[in-house]
Formats: sequence, C-alpha cells, structure tokens
Amino acid sequence: MTTESAGDRVRARRKELKLTQKMLSAKVGVSHVAISQWEKDETVPRGENLLRLAEALGCAPAWIVDGEGQLFNFTSAAANFCSVPVISRAQAREWTADYLLQHPESDVEFIQSNMALSASAFALILQGSAMEPEFREGDCVIIEPAIFPLPGDFVVAKHGEETLFLKYRPRGLVNGEQQFELVPLNEDYAVLRSQQSPLNIIGTMVEQRRYRRRSA
Repeated sequence: MTTESAGDRVRARRKELKLTQKMLSAKVGVSHVAISQWEKDETVPRGENLLRLAEALGCAPAWIVDGEGQLFNFTSAAANFCSVPVISRAQAREWTADYLLQHPESDVEFIQSNMALSASAFALILQGSAMEPEFREGDCVIIEPAIFPLPGDFVVAKHGEETLFLKYRPRGLVNGEQQFELVPLNEDYAVLRSQQSPLNIIGTMVEQRRYRRRSA
C-alpha cells in the first residue's frame, strides 16, 4: 500500500484544475521551479507560500500537508486570479522568475491580477514626478518581462544603478541593433538614448493602478 505525499496531492489537484506548473506558479507568486520541487517532495511549502498555494488550489492548507483538510469548489472568477509580487527598484534590476526561490529571505507583498501573466511578472510602486501627469508617485504598475515593447509602450529599464519607468520610443537599427529612447512625460526630465548610454529593458507595463489617498 502506497501513501500519498503532499507533492502527489498538489500535482493531482493542479491537473484536476487543468493548470500547468507555470500557470500555478503565477497564481502563487513563486517560480515554476518551486512548484516542481513541491510536487517532487524535494521541498515543502510553508507559511505564506502554503496559504497562497492552498488558495490557488481551492483547498484547506491542511489538505496539502496531510490530506485531512477540505477541498472547495472554484468559482470561475476566483480561478482566474494570480498573485503578482510587489518588488523594489533594486530587486527589479536583478529580477527573474526564480528570484524569490533564490532569495527566500525576501519580504515581498503580493497583489492579485486576473490577467494572463508569466511567472516573471512583477509590480512596482512608482516614485518621483518624471511621468506626471499621466502617472503619479504612489501609482502601482504591473510589468511583464515576457512582452517586448512596441512604440509608445511604458517600460521599466535599467540605467546603470538606476531603475527607471519611462515611455519607449524605437529609433531604428544601427549596426544590426535596435536603438531606442526612453522618454519622460514630464518635460523637466531629460530623454535617454541607447546610443549614448547603456539602457536595458526589464519589462513592459501591462496594467496601471491608482489608489485613492484619504486624509487622516
């Protein structure tokens, strides 16, 4: 007689819900490598990861741990949401889908989105006034590294030790390489050109959120 493990239950439930490992990882807010390790019982989800995994699979955390908890019926709306990590500008400069797995000490919050996003998608809270008036300090933007920007898209880019959020403007090929500008909407800030300084696109904005500020 074989005993079903936590990994067996996670794998079976994921397949029952017709989710791939990448789809589940996007909902939980971890890399697909972490999902694979959980399903193989190489590691065990704990704490916030366990709670988010249980939410994504529609079950009680105890069901994952020992098979004794409850399974729930999904509504279609709840099944389509995924967790997106809200990261710092410093983290964005070295962000990959496996970042949270490689840095388990990271204290990261998550927001929910119903968009189809890759495991490497992240959110940033904007700072400064370079993109006013369309974007304000405190706005939240969701960034998708898997999408290459088109003219007029808004992107997060690395410029030396800075992480910038600006408008993307291609400027044609030079020696076989696409040259581009990063343009602030606030005219008080300078336009950056890839021919003049090293610029690396991290990802393209797919959603903007503005939270209403209330006075105390």
